Amino acid sequence: MMRLGIAVVCLLLALPVAGVLGSWALLDATSLATLSHQWQTVLPDYVWGSLVLAVPVALGVVAVGAATAVTVTLFEFPGRRVFEWALLLPLAMPAYVLAYAYTDFLQYGGPAQSVLRALTGAQGALWPDVRSTPGAVVLFVLCLYPYVYLLTRAALAERGVPLLEAARLLGAGLGRRVREVALPLARPAIAAGTALALMETLADYGVGSFFGLATFTTGIYKAWLVMDDRMAAAQLASLLLAVVAVLLAFERRAQQRLRFAGTRAGAVHAGEARPVALRGRGLLLAWLVCATPVLLGFLLPVGVLLALAWQESRYAELGLPWARFGAWAWTSFRLAGIAAACAVLLSMALAFVLRESSASSADTAGSRFRGLLAAGARVVSLGYAVPGAVIAVGILLPVGWAQSMWPQSTLASIVTGTAFGLVYAYLVRFSAVALQSVEAGYARIPPSVDETARMLGGGPRRLFVELHAPLLKRSALAAALLVFVDVMKELPATLVLRPFDSDTLAVVAFNLARDERLAEAALPSLAIVAVGLLPVVLLSRALRGR
Repeated sequence: MMRLGIAVVCLLLALPVAGVLGSWALLDATSLATLSHQWQTVLPDYVWGSLVLAVPVALGVVAVGAATAVTVTLFEFPGRRVFEWALLLPLAMPAYVLAYAYTDFLQYGGPAQSVLRALTGAQGALWPDVRSTPGAVVLFVLCLYPYVYLLTRAALAERGVPLLEAARLLGAGLGRRVREVALPLARPAIAAGTALALMETLADYGVGSFFGLATFTTGIYKAWLVMDDRMAAAQLASLLLAVVAVLLAFERRAQQRLRFAGTRAGAVHAGEARPVALRGRGLLLAWLVCATPVLLGFLLPVGVLLALAWQESRYAELGLPWARFGAWAWTSFRLAGIAAACAVLLSMALAFVLRESSASSADTAGSRFRGLLAAGARVVSLGYAVPGAVIAVGILLPVGWAQSMWPQSTLASIVTGTAFGLVYAYLVRFSAVALQSVEAGYARIPPSVDETARMLGGGPRRLFVELHAPLLKRSALAAALLVFVDVMKELPATLVLRPFDSDTLAVVAFNLARDERLAEAALPSLAIVAVGLLPVVLLSRALRGR
């Protein structure tokens, strides 16, 4: 019964994607006319806008992520230990929060231009408006390069230093060692990190909407909320989903190559090699490479947000809106806590059932059921790659169809009028994060432990409650924390599916920034960043432990 229930839950988590893809099965003359109209009007702009955003972001994250990873992994210099974890800090900064901070700092009346005009006596704007495609590219690079940095650093830490030492002994110079040994070794990691960064870029709505960019995600929301055209929104969502599926396949292939590249056979022992010590201009260059993304991607925007919050507290008549802030924070924490708990319970149940199924007898029916469970696990793991805009459309399309078939049904009010729809969307989006963490915990439990428990008469329930659950406590807590933080930062799905008078910190910050009330948006933005620091701290500790 438990296995059947888990399979049903996995199918429910696949429903939003199926709803988007199923819209093509309902094509009629009107739908074809809508698709043709989009192709002749807005679709080329969305394709071009997404392309000119994604390609420079890919090049930027490769350059920054690979350069920082090579510097802290293959070279020794004062401050390297600090930069190893400091380079992860931009992970806590959502792109839309970065956009709010830099818009206030760099706009015509902002501190940067005001100070420079006062010092130089210049008139007019000193640089183009940051709210543009080039500005968005820079912001995405600053907050997404840690994906490439993390994977590249892991790949180089495994074999980079020993192989560079072997190349040095063969007479290769430093530049040739980095160019012909380190970078080819890290190529699969760079490709995987770049694919993850591109998926985040294409899924973004906050920066695109705030900067007025024409991308697939902003087009989906415009078609749904402004034009009230569900079929147009579904068609755009399915096209975006197809692009994301290609990127996901590319990332999976790169991850497989990365695991192959991580073998240690034939490499010089790590204890026999040491990173190259840097002095003089090399030391200054290393500091510049590592300090610049930390300064621009975290320290400067946090300083701007703190200054805005201080300014708001000084000049607002009633001070900061602590009562309203408390209500927003409680809504965010409540939704994030519920989603985290549900995601962890689902992932632990699914991982346990998969483990039990793999240990059962290889009968035909059992093999079929194991295949069904494995497919369900793949469905859950794909959720994180699906943009929030696609999930929102995929949830509302079947609800609208059911409401038209049964007008007296209360399904629409349950999904859009309560927290149920939001939690459901969060589970579709973030259960994969919890499942990966729990499966990593299960990988550390030898199968012989289960066999011994069964020989002593322990049933599945006792095996899970008394043996697995205590051993998985740390993995479950880590999974809950990661899901909690992701839900706190989630914007696109929350904007569409939230009930009335139930705003989260992310929604409030977005609405205030959209109304040009950047000082008021600083406090909820800082709260999101503070919560986002928690997994960064855990990740940095884990890397130091390795």
